[in-house]
Order: sequence, then structure tokens, then C-alpha cells
Amino acid sequence: MFTLTAAFIFVLLALYVLGVPVAYAIGLSAVVVMVLPMGPPFNAQVIAQRMYTGMNSFTLLAIPFFLFAGRIMNSIGMTSDIFDFAEEAVGPLPGGLGHVNVVVSMIFSGMSGAAVADAAGLGTIEYNAMTERGYEPRFAAGITAASSTIGPIIPPSIPMIVYGVMAQVSIGALFIAGIVPGILMGLSLMGMVTYIAIREGFASRDAYNARRLFSTLLRAVPAFVAPIIIIGGIISGYFTPTESAVVAVVYAIFLGAFYYRELDGPTLYSVIKKTFVDTAALILIIGLANLYGFLVTISGVPQYLTETLLIVADSALVATILLVFVLLIFGTFMETLAIILITVPILAPTFPGLGIDPLVFGIVMMITLMIGLITPPFGVVLFVIERVTELDLLDIIKGVAPFYIPLVGVLVLIIFVPEVVLFVPRMLGFV
Repeated sequence: MFTLTAAFIFVLLALYVLGVPVAYAIGLSAVVVMVLPMGPPFNAQVIAQRMYTGMNSFTLLAIPFFLFAGRIMNSIGMTSDIFDFAEEAVGPLPGGLGHVNVVVSMIFSGMSGAAVADAAGLGTIEYNAMTERGYEPRFAAGITAASSTIGPIIPPSIPMIVYGVMAQVSIGALFIAGIVPGILMGLSLMGMVTYIAIREGFASRDAYNARRLFSTLLRAVPAFVAPIIIIGGIISGYFTPTESAVVAVVYAIFLGAFYYRELDGPTLYSVIKKTFVDTAALILIIGLANLYGFLVTISGVPQYLTETLLIVADSALVATILLVFVLLIFGTFMETLAIILITVPILAPTFPGLGIDPLVFGIVMMITLMIGLITPPFGVVLFVIERVTELDLLDIIKGVAPFYIPLVGVLVLIIFVPEVVLFVPRMLGFV
């Protein structure tokens, strides 16, 4: 069984490291295992059926609609309104624009749901605004990268949808469970910004101006309404997470066409085309991942891993900590969705035997992978920030370093106090 388990894991990782695209790596590794003497027998009909079953999911419809809505909102000037309001709301605090950076990412995360999208979409605006006001470039790049990790934690979240489908966990419960951890991540980052600003003597903006604060709030109201519609509709039961994605698209089109008046035909066509391409690639990966997970399950790999982990770890807490270390290592050189699609089919069946709550572990996994995105050597967000700024990668890494403390602190809190994740979903009847 060890040999078969190693084949499932290392063939896939080897293909990925060699540069084979994720979809092909997953599909080829499944075929390789099927032709091995100790693997399940090769069956083309099973391959087709499992791929079709994995892709034929109502829940997965949320992915293209959330991608579509997020891209529309990014293209219609909503970001500027969010930034102006955040600057008036938290700009006068010590470290001014550092706090603005975090708050903008928290608000923006309610529309994009992707860390890389936040870093790419907001990175230039946030970095330039901070450096133009005299902030140290390294500090500006560091908080820009760190704040982008909030995106997939505060709903909506594309990685959470994929995790929910693969682990068979309620998407609505995952969305609600991410609210408190996402807010804690934002507040902890703001705490570190305050500490660094006081230590380094960064100047803050002028005192509060109630008139400017109110006027920017009015302009930013449409941006606040988007996450309220999404989360409020799910909590109230008016629509499912999938249906909320459709509502988000309708709302985004309405704003772009009638409020901002920047959504023209060519822009809409470009957004639709990019969404189609990304969705096709992602759904193919999910279909192949479903085949991979099926083969893993029928081969008895989850049972073997459960028994092995129970020998090493005598509790769900210790098992969770071990898995977090593994995921953090993966997160330093692999894409978030790739890790979810590769590991969840293997790990999810082990949760009952290990006593791990799949809802709590979902949030733990998201935060761990987000930390991986800003961790050398290959953290994707680090390279995105390098592209949108003029800094060397080493300077960006040094700028990010202090912000590992608050992010890891939130992760540790959730691991040891899972009620942080569970109490809101439980209060609202999702668990």
C-alpha cells in the first residue's frame, strides 16, 4: 500500500514540477496509476464517467459567475471609490495608507475572491499611493502582498467553492465560516501596520473630515452592497451560493451600465471571453481531479493514510498541525487551486477517522495556502507584486516578513480554538 500511495502522490508532483499543466498532470498520473500492476485496472469507461460526474455539478456554476462579476466590477472604476472611502475612514490612523491598503483588500475581497486578483488589481494603485506619500517602498510592497491574502477568506471565494465540492462541504457554511477569520486577519495586519508605523515614525494623514468621509461613503455604497447581497441572500435563504453568483453578475452589469456607465460592448465581450477561457480550464481540472479522487478512494489510500497518521498523531489537533505543515510546504511552490484539487480528494476521506471537522479544516487550509502564496521561494503573489512595482524580489520578501506574524497568529488561533470558525455558522443554523 505504501508503494501505491507513493505512486499517487509522487507521479503527480513530478509531472507538476516538470512543468506539465495541472489538468494534464492530474489526468496523466491517474492513467499511470491505472496501468501499474498494483493499481486499479485501466477502464476507459470509468475515466469518462468520473470526469463527467465531477464536472456535472450545479454548485460549480458559481465559479464562472463569480469570476464574471468580479471582472466586471474591476473594470468599471469601483476600486477608486473603495480606495477613497478607505482613505477617509482609516487614513488618519498611524500608518495611514497601510491601513487603507488592508481595508481596501477586505472590501474588495467581497467581489473578487482571489488573492492573486487582489494583488494584481489593487497592487499598483495601493503601492503607488503609498510610495507617493513618502512610505518606504519595501513596507508598501509588503503590506500590499500580505493584505491580498484576505481575498479568498472573506466570501465569496473561488478556492472555497472548489474545496466544498471536493470535500462535500456546504459552500454556504464555508462562506459564513470565513467571515470572522477574514476580519481577524485584517485587524491583525492593521495591528502590525500600527506597530511598524510608530516604530519607524511614518506620518499619518490629516485629522478626520466628516464631510469628506460622508461623501466618499456615499460614492462607495454600491461597492458595499455587492457583498451584502451575496452574503445576506445566502444567510436569509433567499438564494443558494450558486444563485448568489448570478445575482452578483446582474448587479455588476447594472452598475457598469447605469451607475458608472463604463461598461460598453467591447469591455463586456473581453470580460466574457476571459471568463469562458478560465472556466473551461478550471472545470476540466475539476473533472480530472474527480477521477483522481475516485481512484485514490477505491485503492484504499485514505484508509492507509488515516492509519499512518493515527500512529504519529494521537489527536485531531496534532493531525491538523501536521497537515498544515505539509500544505504550507506545497503552498510555497504550487498554485492554490492545484493544491486543493490534488490534496483534498486524498485528505477528505481521512477526516472522519482522524476526528477532523471538514468545515474548520477548510478555513485552516485556505489561510495556510494564502500564507504559502507570500512565502519564498515561489509564492505567486510575491511575483505579482514584483511585476506591478519596481522592487527586487528580495526587497519584497523583506517587506512581507513582519506580516507573517499576524497571519500565522490567526492560523494558530483557529487551529487551537476552532469555535472561532464555527460559532457564526452554528448561530445561523449552517452547522
